[in-house]
Amino acid sequence: MQDVLQDVLKELAPQGRVRAAINFGNAVLAQQDKATGEPRGTQAALARELAARLGVPVAYVTYPAAGKVFDALARGEWDVAFMAIDPVRSAELDFTPPYVLIEAACLVPADSPLQDVGDVDRAGVRIAGARGSAYELHLTRTLKQAQLVLAPSGPEARALFLKDKLEAVAGVRQELVAFAESHPGYRVMPGRFVGIEQAIAVPKGRAAALAFLKDFIAEMKADGFVATELAASGQSPSLVAP
Repeated sequence: MQDVLQDVLKELAPQGRVRAAINFGNAVLAQQDKATGEPRGTQAALARELAARLGVPVAYVTYPAAGKVFDALARGEWDVAFMAIDPVRSAELDFTPPYVLIEAACLVPADSPLQDVGDVDRAGVRIAGARGSAYELHLTRTLKQAQLVLAPSGPEARALFLKDKLEAVAGVRQELVAFAESHPGYRVMPGRFVGIEQAIAVPKGRAAALAFLKDFIAEMKADGFVATELAASGQSPSLVAP
């Protein structure tokens, strides 16, 4: 057992600490403390608990968008990352089962003729989105006629949508709902175009780390840790993955 733990530590904390990539682009799971700049929310809590289980400190490595997290993999900036499962990313990363399920949706002007997410894939429709996000990767694979207009992050995509008067903007449903509440004249469309499975990722080839993380995530869901942390940050515990 001790040998197994040593293997896990070598793969998850090779520098004597767990460097955990936190994606501030996902406001459902990661929020930035306005006073300290430190990460708060479910991602940060899971990283902190993981480090405690391993008996080492946690070092948060923060990014403004999921695409930036993935780009940082090649630079070796983190040991674990909190990201959505996606086939493109799976070429270089291994994922645990999901701990949270989030819907990706679209926001449009209130008077838009587009009524459902199924309506957006048509000629002449421009959809703003965050480059490298799980929903952007999905839309890139599936859209046939609509045009994706990409920005570095979700907030920048929404700003681009407003500035260029685009037909729609894609994003995490909760973020789009909050945006609509603060921007009269816009609405979030019913339906979803993809369910986003949030998980913990490690670089390929770290078998001991992956096995440990799979057991860790299963326990965090089963004992209510994930649900509690979601509620503590103002999110619905119903987001916990089955």
